[in-house]
Amino acid sequence: MTWVLLRGLMREQRHWGNFTQQFAQAHPHERIITLDFVGNGALYLQASATSIGAMVEQAREQVQQQQQQQQQQQQQTEGKIKLLAISLGGMVAVAWAERYPQELQRMVLINTSLAPYNPFYQRLRPANYPAIIATMLTGTQRQREELILRLTSHQSDAPQAEQLLNDWVHYAQQFPIRRRNILRQLFAAMRYRAPAQAPQVPLLMLAGAKDVLVSPQCSATLAHRWQVELRIHPDAGHDLPLDDPAWVIQQTLT
Repeated sequence: MTWVLLRGLMREQRHWGNFTQQFAQAHPHERIITLDFVGNGALYLQASATSIGAMVEQAREQVQQQQQQQQQQQQQTEGKIKLLAISLGGMVAVAWAERYPQELQRMVLINTSLAPYNPFYQRLRPANYPAIIATMLTGTQRQREELILRLTSHQSDAPQAEQLLNDWVHYAQQFPIRRRNILRQLFAAMRYRAPAQAPQVPLLMLAGAKDVLVSPQCSATLAHRWQVELRIHPDAGHDLPLDDPAWVIQQTLT
């Protein structure tokens, strides 16, 4: 069995940090695959897709390539895929389930918001607009990463925050995401419309009650409309795997 972990806007697989290792330890008999959406991480030189559907196809291709490599090494890969996805990755997961439900066994979506069910002012809180626009257009890499950390996590005041921020700046310097790719990913997210029916795949939704970037009401609305379970962390923000990795992992085990 394979778990595929999907990150969000402007993030790459290294932003999972130690979570990937902890997740693998909790799922010792399952393969863990992390991906970079095209335009992010090691794929930063390529043009990002401008539709969520195209992101699905690119992600599936990466998964298939990794599975084929594993098979060539005589390590068996069988069964359906499980998706753990956060934010923009959640949109890709929902579109994946719409297109290829037979490939998926389960989905766990973290702080996901989807049109047309969630209004724009809940999907990105208006109070953040000025800082996001100014920093993304004119800010340095460090200022951008500082803003992302402040908006997505409650770790910005933690003792390890400086090291975490330094790591993120290093990622940004090594694989600098292009502004046009940021815009292409935003465009893909803005134009995506979720299906009218709930995904035909077992689904669990997770949300951070203190998410200052995306309102947790988005997850609540989706869970109610789709009649799926929602579990809310009382103290975590948008980047739940960063704020409380043990809690997130525990939810995938039950």
